[in-house]
Amino acid sequence: MHRCGHSRVTTDPPDSALVRMVTNEGLVRHLQALPAELPRVVVGGNHAVPWLLVDAAEATWQRYRLFMLNAPEGVPDRPGVVLETPFVGAGMRGREGLAYYPCRLSLVPALLKRRTVPDVVMLHVAPPRDGMLSLGVEVNILPAAIEATRAAGGTVVAQVNPRMPYTYGDAIIHVDEVDFGLESDAPLGEVHRTEPGDVQKVIGDNVARLIADGATLQLGIGAIPDATLQALHNRRELKVWSEMISDGVMKLDRAGALAKDIITTSFAFGSSELYDWLDGNARVMFSRTERTNDPAAIARLPGMTSVNAALQVDLFAQANASYVRDRIYSGFGGQTDFVVGALHSAGGHAVIALPSSHQATGSTIVPRLESPATSFQHSYVVTEHGAAAIWGRPQPKQAAELIAHAAAPDFRDELQVQARELF
Repeated sequence: MHRCGHSRVTTDPPDSALVRMVTNEGLVRHLQALPAELPRVVVGGNHAVPWLLVDAAEATWQRYRLFMLNAPEGVPDRPGVVLETPFVGAGMRGREGLAYYPCRLSLVPALLKRRTVPDVVMLHVAPPRDGMLSLGVEVNILPAAIEATRAAGGTVVAQVNPRMPYTYGDAIIHVDEVDFGLESDAPLGEVHRTEPGDVQKVIGDNVARLIADGATLQLGIGAIPDATLQALHNRRELKVWSEMISDGVMKLDRAGALAKDIITTSFAFGSSELYDWLDGNARVMFSRTERTNDPAAIARLPGMTSVNAALQVDLFAQANASYVRDRIYSGFGGQTDFVVGALHSAGGHAVIALPSSHQATGSTIVPRLESPATSFQHSYVVTEHGAAAIWGRPQPKQAAELIAHAAAPDFRDELQVQARELF
């Protein structure tokens, strides 16, 4: 079997018989028999959406609730589908009637078990090996969703795809956890990043200067995290404990920058090369969200360095990473979990990194946020102009650091005037 030009060893075909496979039509009949009037369907998100199962939901119900994290474009867009999420992706952004749940990622499993209990969970899995399925690149909140729907007497269905990498840790579930399976052979969603621009490269270099050999890393996805990872190729004995990973971590490993420790993550997306690297790679352990994002677990990691992006930071050192023009753009995600955990780590740092200005909106260092804050109390705020040291300073000195070391020079005089009025 070939996938995107790369060969992959698969399980013997008879093993797939361990899952109760059905046709599209058969799955729709089973779903139609469910008693819920307005069923809530939790679907794996990011770039591992089981699209065949979403199509089955569309064929089954005129009205239902669709709960998904970071939904990509292509999710149903019609009256009757109530979109629910604690983290807004491109497929739900700006949608009429969106039910956004403000919730840090570590608490989403509790949300599913207490407030938004699913009637159906839809998974995207690798074919069975030795009687076990793998959730592949999207573990995240799905183990908690399975437990919640099982406790409520709901249904778990899976799209079984040989192109899904077989990953380990909490990704492994027994075939008995799945009520019905639907066969597919479809590529996963890929993310192809362009080379970071000059500003992003400088920011990445500035962030990398704060990261010593032996540190434990959490970085998201985007131009600045990519630039930071590129700038770390000469470091040694780095470790990774991150809610998500992409190609940058794979490249860091190949550069010899990582220790031989286990790489801990909860979900992944990137290129087909990344997916092939993950397939059968027991060194990468996928953990459920309530473990990877547990601030107490993060705090126990020495030298934990969390690097997250923001849209704006104000002179009170509050960061907005969630709202654009007063409308929800994304959500808390794991930023608050890792900021808190990193600050409690021995030798740890919580870093917010962003360009100092945007052409459309001006300075990203502002006197006071007009939108709700996503996180606050960071170790450093980093731009292309330097690193402002935040934690452990009184408010006026925090503001002075931001103006002197993070703000764009063209905006510093006005920010100083504003700072004198505020403090």
